[in-house]
Amino acid sequence: MENHWASIIASIGEDLDRPGLVDTPKRAAKAFEFLTRGYHQSVEEVVNGALFPSDSSEMVLVQDIELYSLCEHHLLPFIGKCHVAYIPTGKVLGLSKVARIVDVFARRLQIQEALTTQIAETIMAVTQAEGVGVIIEAQHMCMMMRGVEKQNSAMKTSAMLGTFRSEQPTREEFLSLLQLRR
Repeated sequence: MENHWASIIASIGEDLDRPGLVDTPKRAAKAFEFLTRGYHQSVEEVVNGALFPSDSSEMVLVQDIELYSLCEHHLLPFIGKCHVAYIPTGKVLGLSKVARIVDVFARRLQIQEALTTQIAETIMAVTQAEGVGVIIEAQHMCMMMRGVEKQNSAMKTSAMLGTFRSEQPTREEFLSLLQLRR
């Protein structure tokens, strides 16, 4: 990957022997590996058995999980927040595991629509919840730095599964907790 970064930098007309760029191909390769580390992680690995018995049947919400991903169309970042809620059925997921699941999928080349669904389906499968709701709000550098250059645009996506899709009061509770109710 380091050689490919060197080729890219040289192809834009830069001098790879310039002091500031001497180690850039190596650093860029290392950074790209980090930014896409989700390809080398599995849900089983990050959950690591952290499902705990619980009598709770009320909504569990983890709000404002930071996320950083790369647009699969332009390889530019999109940055935002993910909100995840679920209704447990006899077991709850360790709190940090929700954020780790978000990262497994965010740290891949993505589109936000797919990312939202992947997170919801995974939380549903792992917890066997009654329902799962996921909302992502993000700003996309591909819209801000190039193309239409709209600095204040944000994209919001949602995935509602189980009771979050079929029962309006559950959906409303989720949205009101987020203060996103329309």
